[in-house]
Amino acid sequence: VQLVETGGGLVQPGGSLRLSCATSGFTFSSYVMGWARQEPGKGFEWVCGVYMNGSAYCEDSVKGRFTISRDNAKNTVYLEMDSLKPEDTGLFLCATGNRPIWSLPFGYAIDYWSKGTLVSVSS
Repeated sequence: VQLVETGGGLVQPGGSLRLSCATSGFTFSSYVMGWARQEPGKGFEWVCGVYMNGSAYCEDSVKGRFTISRDNAKNTVYLEMDSLKPEDTGLFLCATGNRPIWSLPFGYAIDYWSKGTLVSVSS
């Protein structure tokens, strides 16, 4: 099983980034997918999640700015991040499970996860 992110980096406040998480080794279309963020000095917290059918959830601080989506044909989940703020800075990882993992404290019910990619929002 592999989950590999691309798209992290340095961006100015107000800018945009698109994270991708390409997966292999499991039946992607049968699993929910989520993105979590670890701010400097803190633990991971869920940002957004998406069900197998594409129905999505994002937590309040990013709602309207972040969009999660998935392409079951490409076994890939995306996180489009717009209007980025310095407080969005952190290590982002994607993870999967067979239940809404974002509704649980981070770490519960996760089957597979990626290594993480750094997003830095700074002028």
